[in-house]
Amino acid sequence: MLITLFAPDNVHLLEIAGVRDALFEANCKAPIGRPYRVRLITEHNTPAKSASGVSFVPDGGIEQATDPSDTLIVVGPYGIPGPPTERVTDWLRDQARRARRYGSTCTGAFLLAHAGLLSGRRATTHWQYAERLAAAYPDISVEPDRIFVRDGPVFSSAGVTAAIDLTFSLIEEDHGRALALFVARRLVVFLKRPGGQSQFSNALTAQTATTGPIDRIRLLVLENPRRDLALASLAKEIGVSPRHLSRLFHARQGQSLAAYVESTRIEIARRLLEESAFPIKAIAFAAGFGSTTTIRRAFVRSLGVTPHEYRMRFQTTGAARWSEDEGDAVLS
Repeated sequence: MLITLFAPDNVHLLEIAGVRDALFEANCKAPIGRPYRVRLITEHNTPAKSASGVSFVPDGGIEQATDPSDTLIVVGPYGIPGPPTERVTDWLRDQARRARRYGSTCTGAFLLAHAGLLSGRRATTHWQYAERLAAAYPDISVEPDRIFVRDGPVFSSAGVTAAIDLTFSLIEEDHGRALALFVARRLVVFLKRPGGQSQFSNALTAQTATTGPIDRIRLLVLENPRRDLALASLAKEIGVSPRHLSRLFHARQGQSLAAYVESTRIEIARRLLEESAFPIKAIAFAAGFGSTTTIRRAFVRSLGVTPHEYRMRFQTTGAARWSEDEGDAVLS
């Protein structure tokens, strides 16, 4: 199973090493006959320096790497990379077209985006650069708080060490949860770390500080999705009139409070659909929708699919598929 890592200039060495070490550990335990073959490719096939100054020698350049890969991974450089050369862009498109799956780690997403390989897809990148990615490529649905995102055959991960989390998910897809868990234990890393990448960003610091009324409202919505989150109720919570809260919230967030509440509840439900085996009725309650009818309408309005359809597309390999139960399908 050929895994191709493409490294741009000024790359984070940990992203290369993390992916390769995880795949190496998998090979030590994987069934005979399905080992990972990993090749590290740069544009020119010459020794290169990582962002930290450590030099590395690639296995080849793009001119030598013409055979198709099972999996193409574009690793990220320090900061936002400049546009790749036309040669690299053409090579990425060709490799992605012939691969079973492809994606990026950290800011490698910018290189795939420039090549048009994330168009119409969900994706993530380092939290510090997520807004820049979304602004530069509005046809990509950027999810800034995710550790990694899968959208069909396309994947992407957040900053630096999240490349390891992503690799665990690829190993789980290929060989099952038991092997992925073995590798995680060998590397002394969470198989699936709790929370999103906002726990590592300034956004969480600002949120938990609750320095203003809108910060308090956002935290309350996130932590208590099942409570009454109507405008009047939340205005009473912070001691202002509903009209004043409505103006404040829209000025700060650029959307109505009702829209923010629904989008937060949808995000909570999406994660539960992807990562848990809970029936949709239970997820609707946990996310604050109250009923399967309400969550279904919200999903169709926001995402264009029902909760059942969303789970079928995006549920992770290790989660039991409640959607195979016809009764649950009816509820969705």
